[in-house]
Amino acid sequence: MSKYEKIKHLAAHEFRRLTGVKIQTFNEMVAIIKEKELRKKKIGRPHNLCIEDRILMTLEYMREYRTYFHISQSYGLSESVCYRTCKGIEDALIKSGKFPLPGRKALLKNDMEYEVILIDASETTIQRPKKK
Repeated sequence: MSKYEKIKHLAAHEFRRLTGVKIQTFNEMVAIIKEKELRKKKIGRPHNLCIEDRILMTLEYMREYRTYFHISQSYGLSESVCYRTCKGIEDALIKSGKFPLPGRKALLKNDMEYEVILIDASETTIQRPKKK
């Protein structure tokens, strides 16, 4: 039984508490990834996880910031498969345009003023007593 099958019957506020997104947002993510899967060529090995579980895995990584090792143990996959899956889901959601993230330049143009304190911790030579 997949993780999604276990949690899909939760109330809306419990689902959001667990995943960090509303059920409607989650369903939009699933639709975007399914559309991407339909356009993709069927090359290589099929995924062990359903689309919903792959999105849940990505949300788990983003929300809890668990290591890929811990996530891989939870889902029965290797670390590299977890990494590739999370990156693929993130990239597909960003490319769709419905879930944009601000770029680096947008963050640099931010009007926030930062107060910076610098501490000089450079080393200086001292005169040591000579050994006898």
